[in-house]
Formats: sequence, structure tokens, C-alpha cells
Amino acid sequence: MSDAILRYPLTALRGVGEGRVAKLEGAGIGSIGDLLEYFPRDYLDRSEISPIDEINPGQTVVVRGRFGEATNMRHGNLTVTRATFRDKTGGIDMVWFNQPYMAKNLGGGEYICAGKATIRAGRLAIESPDYERVQGEIFSAGRIVPIYPLIDGISQKILRPLIRQALDMAGHLIVDFLPKNILEQFSLMPRADAISNLHFPKDDSQYMAARRRLVFEELFLMQLALANLRGIYTNKPGHRLNIRPTKLSLPFDLTKAQARVYGEISADMASGYAMNRLIQGDVGSGKTAIAMLAMEAAAANGFQSALLAPTETLATQHYLDFLEIFGDKLIVEKLVGSLKKREKDKIKARLAAGEIQIIIGTHALIQDNVIFHNLGLTICDEQHRFGVRQRQKIGEKGIAPHMLVMTATPIPRSLAMVLYGDLNVSIIDEMPPGRQKIDTFAVGQAYHPRIYKFIQEHIDSGEQAYIICPLVETSEKEGMAGIRAVSDFAQELVLHFPNCRLAIIHGRMKADEKNAVMAGFAAGDIHILISTTVVEVGVNVPNATIMLIENAERFGLSQLHQLRGRVGRGQKKSFCILISDSKNKITKERLAAMTRTNDGFELSELDLKLRGPGEFFGTAQHGLPALRLANLYRDLDVLESAKDAAAALIAKDPDISSPAHVPLLKRINQKLGGFGDISL
Repeated sequence: MSDAILRYPLTALRGVGEGRVAKLEGAGIGSIGDLLEYFPRDYLDRSEISPIDEINPGQTVVVRGRFGEATNMRHGNLTVTRATFRDKTGGIDMVWFNQPYMAKNLGGGEYICAGKATIRAGRLAIESPDYERVQGEIFSAGRIVPIYPLIDGISQKILRPLIRQALDMAGHLIVDFLPKNILEQFSLMPRADAISNLHFPKDDSQYMAARRRLVFEELFLMQLALANLRGIYTNKPGHRLNIRPTKLSLPFDLTKAQARVYGEISADMASGYAMNRLIQGDVGSGKTAIAMLAMEAAAANGFQSALLAPTETLATQHYLDFLEIFGDKLIVEKLVGSLKKREKDKIKARLAAGEIQIIIGTHALIQDNVIFHNLGLTICDEQHRFGVRQRQKIGEKGIAPHMLVMTATPIPRSLAMVLYGDLNVSIIDEMPPGRQKIDTFAVGQAYHPRIYKFIQEHIDSGEQAYIICPLVETSEKEGMAGIRAVSDFAQELVLHFPNCRLAIIHGRMKADEKNAVMAGFAAGDIHILISTTVVEVGVNVPNATIMLIENAERFGLSQLHQLRGRVGRGQKKSFCILISDSKNKITKERLAAMTRTNDGFELSELDLKLRGPGEFFGTAQHGLPALRLANLYRDLDVLESAKDAAAALIAKDPDISSPAHVPLLKRINQKLGGFGDISL
């Protein structure tokens, strides 16, 4: 039988007119098949019916019986509707507020009601209960009840019967696109059964089996796409570079971890295949030094290199660092959006002519009119700020250039498997000599006077401080009372530090203004820098020893760790002070973790556990997939199984072209747009 019914419009269902169609389409539900894949976000276990005479106040219960007399009573502006409800064992009151029509809504027949028992007017009662008349299948009680994401104008009571109707109409037509051998190998429930049991599970075991099946397929499709990308990259012939086994121009020795990682990179670049590698390391672990070595090696072999940074501040920092190391040995230039057109055109012309060996820039580097003479190596810094497509775009500016991506944000293993599934991974797990543990404290705003005195003492000793605020201006968002803003807080701080030079920096400033402020801070001309998270990455001021973060509850753990990494870069003892008056339990747990450890990987695991992948970076980032069911913290074992299964399938059938894989290829084309247009 054809599965065309799955593509039928929603009007094929009873009770769905144009008004409801519009509301459902607003939630991305346009067909019967879409409705079947609109999965619950939570469940209520209302499977056990309680005898009324066994109910105690405070219990959340489900009861089955009949309504007796219902009355409305006025109490000032409040209308209270009270109806008796009885089963074979006794009676309880059902109470509604300001819903006088309920007195007429409760007809004859048997009902199931659910809610929390309490004592009202001296009698046992359930206030504002969920109720449903017993006629046919019951959806809101007497079972495990699905709770769906909210749709404006479509209540749970409307949605549940619609989904049951869709299951009855088309559930048996759901195609199982996973190959039979994978279903058997991983003991996965058939897809039709899984979708049915995810909506209306018979019991906990059926729900767990259904969820595992659907989580597996979600992660399997994603890993297929990433395995395909990995195959594209790893099988692509590349420039074979002659790598000299020396420390080259660096004025310091590499740590063992740096030497190991550079060895992995060297092997890639000498292999004859295009490198596609991630360097992952904590703040200050020395990733930039590795980038310098790789770019110098490319230049020694006659190739150009490009380093792509997410912000002009970071690009400028890299540019200055590279000039300091290479001086006049290599020709290094910077290309960023704030440059004047004449300067940009001049740099582009020199780049196309091959006169520039190393170019450092922002997204300006991936514009169509930027042409390289002989691009052999591309490096993306702070990789989580860039997506797969942006990596591809910079790579397309050369003939199979080597690709190196770096992140100073420690990524949990599960998230790394998703974000970087197409990359080989190198980890720098050792800090260079001189990097020290930063003492971290979490306190409330009442500590401000003591903190200001502490900062002043360190400034008097010739040191500097960062103060981070969540907002640029207090007025930029409503409902932000008590949230610090750079502009306003700076005016307040002038009163506390009358003999200090203060400056502000934030993302709304022009690039040349930001660069001037950062140059002044780096030179020691500014004592206190009041900033948003624009200083989160790339800023290196060894003389800065104090990082004060206001409203710390508004930042993710990984972001707080990144900010903390701006201090402790010199020889002097450094401190991070987190200010928050939040009473939230999770906030307290997160801030306590910051005071307990300087290990970014430990913090990243906790951040993912507490906040989930969607909030891991603080804002939505390119490359982070939207997962409807999978939880990258809880489902790591399923993710690993899906990754293994995808790799095995790609190895046997790289194009997903065998007859047995026709349903799978059809699903890939539906959900991923095909391998030729992967959107992660």
C-alpha cells in the first residue's frame, strides 16, 4: 500500500478546518506525516486510578466516577464552581475558579479526573482538575499521558486525539528506512511501533525502547552526513609538504603535548592527502603556536596560508603576534571589514599575485572577490563560531588546501562527535610553563566594597583588571532590573576608582575604536577595562590579574571559563570574582564548579549536563544541529553506536546507492537535502 497518506493535508483529519490548519502549520506541521513526528516533550504518569476513600491531601491522583450537583458561588470578584464527584468508595469535590460555565458543562456519564488533592472549605477537593468523559479511548488520564510542545490555539486535549487519529489512519504506512541488519544489530524497535509508543506508550519499557529507536535514527542520519564529509576530506589528494622537524622560528620550546600535536599535523601535511584536523585545547594551552608552525611550514613549501578569526579583535591580536614572531622573515597581512576600500583592494591584489604568504582576517576572507595565488593551508580559529559551510567556503579558495581548525572552548566528547564528526581531533592537554591556577570566588553584590578595595590594591601594585557586564546599555532590554550594563556601570565605577584610568569596550563600537582601547589596555595606559564578552577570546594582556564578572548567572560555564582565561597569562597571581545574587539551584551549582576547578573539560561536561547543547555556547551557533529527541549528555552510548553504524555503512556503500538502502537514501534526501547539500 502506498505511503502517500503520510503526505495528505491535515484537513483529511476529522475536526481540522482551515483555522486549525493555520495554527498547526505555524508549528511546522503541514501534513499527516509531520503530525506523527511532532513528538511529546514530556509525560505524566496517570495510569493508576485511585479509590477516592484512599486519597490523602497533597497527593496527585487520578479518579474515575460520576459528577453530582454543581453550584456556582460568588466570593467578591471570584466565582467558585464546586461539583461533587463520586466513585464506589466515596466522594470528593471538583473545584474551578472563574469558570461558571463548568456548572452546565458536566453532563451525565462516567468521567476520569486528575489533579492534586487538597482541603478546601473543610472538604477533600481537587482544584482545576484535568477531566475527560469516558467514551472510547481516554487521552488525559488513566494512562501515561503525553505533553506536547505548546501550539498557540491548539490545546493538549485537541492535539492528543488528532495524533491518535493520524496514527490510526497512517501509522501502518510508516516506512522503516533503517537497514534490516542495523535494526537487528542494535535491537531497535520497528519505526512504526516506535512512533506509536512514543506518543502513547503502554508502559515505561515500551517508551524507553521507542525513544531509543528514534534517538538512534536521529543521530544515525547526522553521523551519516558527517561520515560522508569525513570521507570527502580524507580521500581527497592534497599538497605533500616537506616538513622540517625543528621548532622553526618560535623563541620557546614546545610542551610535550604541543610537540605531539604538531607531529600529527606534520604527518597529515606530508601524507599527500588534504588534512582536515581539529586542535582542541584549554585556554592558554598554546594552540596559536602550533598554527604558526603549520603556516611557516606551508610558506617554506611555497604555499599561502589563511587564518580565519571570528572577530576583528582576535584577528588583530593574531596579526600582532605573528608579526612579533616572524618579523620580516615572512610577509604577514591582515584583512578585516573595517579597513578602507583602498587598503582592502591593495591587499587583495597582493594576495592574488602571491606576494602575501600569511593572511589573517575575519569573514572578509571568505568573500567571493578574495582570490589566492596558491592557498595551501587554511586555519579557522574558535571553530564553534563557524559552520561546516564556512569551512568549505574558505577551503574552496585553493586546490585541496590543508584544513586546520582550533577551539579554546573545551567541548564534551559527545558534542565534539557531532560538531567535529568530520574532523580528526588533536588535543593539547598540557599547559605551558608559567601558566598558573586562577583563584576563583563566587560572592554576592554585598561584597562590592571589599572587591573594589581589593582591585585598587592590585592597581596600586601596577596591575590591571577586567570588569565584565552582560549588557551594553540597561535600556536595551525590558525586565532587566539589576543586570549590569557597560555604559552605566562605567559611570558608577568612576566614583569608586577616582584615581584610575577606566575605559569601555563592546561589540557596538567601531573596529578602530575597539582596537584603540585594546591597544591602550595592552600598553598599560588603561587600569580597568569594562567590557562585554567581546574580550572572551584572543585578548592577551599578561599584566591583567583580576577578572570581575557581574551577573555571572547570565553566562554559561564555558563562557565564564573563557573569560577567566583572560587573566593568569603573566607571572603574577591572578583572580576571578563571580558576582551573583541568584538563588537558583543550578546557578549555584555552576558557580560552585567554577570555584572548584580550572579544568575546562570538566566544566564543559557539567555545562552540557545542566544547560543542554542548545545553550552550550550562550547563543545559537552555526554547526550546532537541532535535535528533537536526542540529549547529547544522556544519549552518549546511542551516539557512539550510531557513529559506528554510519561509518560501517559508508565504508560498504559510500553513495548509499545499493537497492537495500533506497528507503534510507529517500529519508536522507527528505531530511538533509541529500549529501550534496548537507545542512547541519
